[in-house]
Amino acid sequence: MERKSDRRGLGRGLSALMADINLDSAPVDTGAAAAGRPKRDMMPVEKLEANPAQPRRRFSDDDLRDLADSIRLKGVLQPLIVRPMAGRDGIFEIVAGERRWRAAQIAQVHEVPVVVRDFDDGEVLEVAIIENIQRADLDPIEEALAFRQLMDRFGHTQEKLAEALSKSRSYIANLLRLLALPDEVREMVSDGRLSAGHARALITVQDPVEMARRVVEKGLSVRETEAMVRALSDRPEPVKRARSAVANQEVDADTRALQHDLSANLNMSVTIRHEPGGEVGILSIRYNTLEDLDFLCQALSVAKRDMF
Repeated sequence: MERKSDRRGLGRGLSALMADINLDSAPVDTGAAAAGRPKRDMMPVEKLEANPAQPRRRFSDDDLRDLADSIRLKGVLQPLIVRPMAGRDGIFEIVAGERRWRAAQIAQVHEVPVVVRDFDDGEVLEVAIIENIQRADLDPIEEALAFRQLMDRFGHTQEKLAEALSKSRSYIANLLRLLALPDEVREMVSDGRLSAGHARALITVQDPVEMARRVVEKGLSVRETEAMVRALSDRPEPVKRARSAVANQEVDADTRALQHDLSANLNMSVTIRHEPGGEVGILSIRYNTLEDLDFLCQALSVAKRDMF
């Protein structure tokens, strides 16, 4: 597997796209456009269409009504980002701001402020994902999936995302770890039965689903959950002896060759230990940097998609 230093295929960098989105957060200037800034126009709502590839599928009716009430009083304060639709003269696709467009129609506002941009399809998806991340109402799993999509589809690293989105590297890394949990546990996080802190504590346990159910049933705090996980990590002696036997086992020539091949492909240290008399064992991969860990997680995600 060849590691690529630059997996990004888009011509525009993340910082440039962020600059475009930041235009979307600036108040509308009803006078002449400031020097060096694109002109903001007013456009009829019927000339705009939603992006069919919009990653956000759920729009809360209550939130839309609240925003519509605000628009009735103050108007649409932040311009939408739109692009011309190919083959449809005078019709524009919404790149960022669909929620405002929907609320404006509820408020019976007939025109909204827009900034027109000539984005390609990849950039449209990327901007839509970033805009959703910037919203405050995403649950931790939705946010983690958005980070993963930016990394897998556009080659962004955790460092780039942290810098562009004004978030810490550890914040992004901790959210991404939640995606290793089973679907049932992730659903508990999405619907609010578990916090992200609870979920992180369950990542390393043998049966996270059962543990999550116990946490919810007993109403445990994050600290209580962490204490329960630590208690379970004290394995019985037979298990410890079995692990020790595996660790001390002599490695045969075929296994050494496989370790060498995997190490060369991943550029990381790989150790394989078979349990005697069976087909069970332990594969250990040592990473030296968090960048190595990012690469490994992405490689495993791609491999899983290809298998299924």
